[in-house]
Amino acid sequence: MGAPEFEEFDPESDCDCPGCIHWRRTMAHALPVREGGHPAAHGARRALVIAAAAGTVLGGGQVLPAAAAPDAVPGGHHPARPPGAVPAGAPGVPGVPSDEGPGPDSPQGGTSALHGAPGTPGTPGPVSSAARATTRAEIMARAQKWVTAKVPYSMSKYWADGYRQDCSGFVSMAWNLGGNEWTGSLSSYATRITKSQLLPGDILLFHNPANPEKGSHVTIFGGWANAAHTQYTAYEQARPHARKQTTPYAYWSNGSRYLAYRYKGVSGGAPGGAGPSTGTRYPGAGSFGPGADNKYVTQLGKALVGRGGARYYKSGPGPRWSDADRRATQAFQRAQGWTGGDADGLPGRTTWSYLMTGKGRDIPGAGAGAGAGGGGSHGKAPAYPGRGVFRAGQSSPSIEKLGRQLVKKGFGKHYAQGPGPRWSESDRRNVEAFQRAQGWRGAAADGYPGPETWRRLFA
Repeated sequence: MGAPEFEEFDPESDCDCPGCIHWRRTMAHALPVREGGHPAAHGARRALVIAAAAGTVLGGGQVLPAAAAPDAVPGGHHPARPPGAVPAGAPGVPGVPSDEGPGPDSPQGGTSALHGAPGTPGTPGPVSSAARATTRAEIMARAQKWVTAKVPYSMSKYWADGYRQDCSGFVSMAWNLGGNEWTGSLSSYATRITKSQLLPGDILLFHNPANPEKGSHVTIFGGWANAAHTQYTAYEQARPHARKQTTPYAYWSNGSRYLAYRYKGVSGGAPGGAGPSTGTRYPGAGSFGPGADNKYVTQLGKALVGRGGARYYKSGPGPRWSDADRRATQAFQRAQGWTGGDADGLPGRTTWSYLMTGKGRDIPGAGAGAGAGGGGSHGKAPAYPGRGVFRAGQSSPSIEKLGRQLVKKGFGKHYAQGPGPRWSESDRRNVEAFQRAQGWRGAAADGYPGPETWRRLFA
């Protein structure tokens, strides 16, 4: 069952990470004063011109120190920064990205052993080891571990597991490589695939050979976020820390230059996208349920963990069927919109196929919707009443229905009283909180419910 096309998502214009804050300030300083620019910036530039002229007169080989590029955030970047962002009236501002769209502009470490030695960070080196065997579920579980821990971004530091805390170190960790690779060497461990062949655990890679420190980036594909395949769930290491969020395909900037790759050592989908391997074949209903004790129960549990079900397991997953397996399976089934006997917590052929091939929706986080804990409504969402209903001065039963559902989902803290049929600022703030809980930012989290917000709220 495919999700409707999602049309609400915009890049993070309001992100509060250090990179984006610095970038927005840069844009204000780059504008002329008559267009809203910061006056201090123009005084500074005039002083710099005067100093440069003085240096010319002084001669004698004296060199003025280079001015810092306006967008040079020390040590970092924000990959969601919009491409081509030179404001009108400020052509040729040093350091402001050109129309090629820079993507992440931080230098990245080069190949190195675990924990950084031997090897020289920032310098390409030899491939560190052969591809190790792993599964898609294991790749996604390792990626989720960094996301949950909010591992800080760094091109030079190494996490406790020995992997460098930048985008390529993140993929090296998730793929369980023997060392740290960079965007220029990760493809050596992989096979090129097409967009239609992407499955969770594959990567989208952009390596800029002309200038590896400008735009090069890599994300882990976590599954499609809409039926049109124009957005996907990206797992990535970016400022300020490892994250998982809905991302336009293939990326915010340089999207056409990203290439899809599949790790050579992965099972649960043949390299090159030739189709599922024999390890994904449904073993039969008798392999699951009370009393079952076999390798397929373990395989099921690991797949569920990779799709957002880790919180159901206090230990394991393991080969003996448990209530944790049942509840995690049921949460996954409900995340697909299934009800009744189709969401009984026992994996049938369709549930197994979805889990092994990366189809469908992940289990939502606790409090984020159906499947999080087995509560809430699992029926069909009421018809979306249209955007015009949710505006100041409007009064409608749909507004009250929206408010009651927000309270039911745990997003009613801004109501001093009500909810009621008249649209209020409390409604807007509660909707915004719900949208942000989905990982949305910018115009997608403005507090006004569009069709996708409505569908998820009532899912």
